[in-house]
Amino acid sequence: MMSLISLFRPAFIFLVLVISYPSDATTLPRVAPSQVHDGRSYFSRLLDIPSTWASKKSRKNINQWLDTHPKLLDGLQRYEGEVVMRFNVSTDAHEAALRKAIDQMLLDVWDFTDNYTDIRLEARRIRPLMGILPPSLQDNHSILIPDLARAVAATYPSSALDRSIGQSVSNYRGITPANDIPSPKRQGVDDIFFHDYQPLSVTYSWMKLLDSMFRGRGLVQMVTIGKSYEGRDILALRVGIPFSDETVGSSGRKDTILIAGGIHAREWISTSTVNYVAWSFIRSIDEDPLITKILERFDIVFLPVLNPDGYEYTWEVDRLWRKSRQRTKMSYCPGFDLDHAFGYQWDATERQTEPCSESYGGDEPFQAVEASRLADWMRNETKNGVKFVAYLDLHSYSQQILYPFAYSCVARPPNIENLKEVAMNLAKHMRLSNGEVYTTTSACEGAVASKNPADGEPNAQRIRVEAGGGSAIDYIFHEFGARYSYQIKLRDTGSYGFLLPSEYIIPTGEELYQAMKYFGDFLLGNNGHESWANSAPTESQSQQDVLAEEEGDATELRRRRRRKCVDCT
Repeated sequence: MMSLISLFRPAFIFLVLVISYPSDATTLPRVAPSQVHDGRSYFSRLLDIPSTWASKKSRKNINQWLDTHPKLLDGLQRYEGEVVMRFNVSTDAHEAALRKAIDQMLLDVWDFTDNYTDIRLEARRIRPLMGILPPSLQDNHSILIPDLARAVAATYPSSALDRSIGQSVSNYRGITPANDIPSPKRQGVDDIFFHDYQPLSVTYSWMKLLDSMFRGRGLVQMVTIGKSYEGRDILALRVGIPFSDETVGSSGRKDTILIAGGIHAREWISTSTVNYVAWSFIRSIDEDPLITKILERFDIVFLPVLNPDGYEYTWEVDRLWRKSRQRTKMSYCPGFDLDHAFGYQWDATERQTEPCSESYGGDEPFQAVEASRLADWMRNETKNGVKFVAYLDLHSYSQQILYPFAYSCVARPPNIENLKEVAMNLAKHMRLSNGEVYTTTSACEGAVASKNPADGEPNAQRIRVEAGGGSAIDYIFHEFGARYSYQIKLRDTGSYGFLLPSEYIIPTGEELYQAMKYFGDFLLGNNGHESWANSAPTESQSQQDVLAEEEGDATELRRRRRRKCVDCT
């Protein structure tokens, strides 16, 4: 038995230990919050496992996963000699020149805001890139990750639980780790699943375990969204307290919040964060009255991996793969960008028609299988009486909270004021958790710099780093009436990018968990419903009013960034 267990990583050993408890634990009747034993709920007692074994793990084979996956080792060679660069973009001309170079050289854009754009490329291609950029941009860049291959290798699980990945990566890169990231607090053996990123098989095993443990109480239900292009299940957990007569509407179904991650395969922190928030809600049912109230009124569907084919590929072959694995019209350029594959305001721009582009969404809406499966599942749910009141789409990185619309910087949702207010409060509660600053803006503004200088009109089309049509938040907001629809870009702001060390899984998850507690409390105030007519802007509202309002928001954000974090823990 011990030889078998030694083959598993520490997180999976935890699953084996929990499963070894008596099977009747999964069918115990529901325990009221007041019914505790020695001051602890049944769930807490179940997880009261001695943790001394964790400190005795062997420190050999610092990266055990790579040792057992030769294809992945071969794949790491592709990143030898590659770097991640940041270009500070401050003018329209800079933005236009950089986008032209990105399209011409088919570069991998890691992140983009109204201040900078991060790009991955081979070091030998830096000189050709500089040759087609204006002189002002040639002197306005920096190297974020000088040795990408080593940084990639550091993100795979280690057999040493207490290894400081942040220190290891800083040694690889020869730079000081970001000093704005506080040291994470280990919260005990019950969080050991979150000490490392987890492959798809372990993630699904963990979800099935929670389903089996709490199905008897009616708290958790495994949901199958559909099948991916390669035939993998797209699984989710529906979490909620079985309703009473006072918590159901005329349809007999509770309002639902959908939280999704893993749309882009390489954004591992999004998958781990969805799982962490699901875990936090489940374990707090007997301990936190607010969580109880939220789950009595709403079901929350946690979908950690919408793109299971791509996610599996990042664990087996290519850590930085972004898209799905579906075949395209070019066999040597597989995959669709799922966040440009949905049907609302889908536009076949130049970027979307190039299959080799990282933002290629297909030649028509819902050509990507996984996007189609999610839309079909949501449509079936609404036919059965479910009302989606909110959608949170988790990504990385840049620490932003983005609201509709992504397809246009001119079109404004009818409830724009409420969207902005909630976004600001989500950012506030995330900051109060660990001191991390999250900015807020529309999804379109997060993808552009400023107006095209060739157009002097206020409604001029803006220069895009990526095409904005076909996004998930726009589609779910419009098609299913999820009035609070957000894309949340998690940690960090570029020091590690998509390669965020695993020791920051728990702090990042805690940030979103605290934001979700606020969000649920807010929705309880109006049952998730509001009148769009009352929040729609009138036609008489002048363009000057809109610009003044946006400037006020920007001023408030700058004030928040400058303010010293005196309430952080």
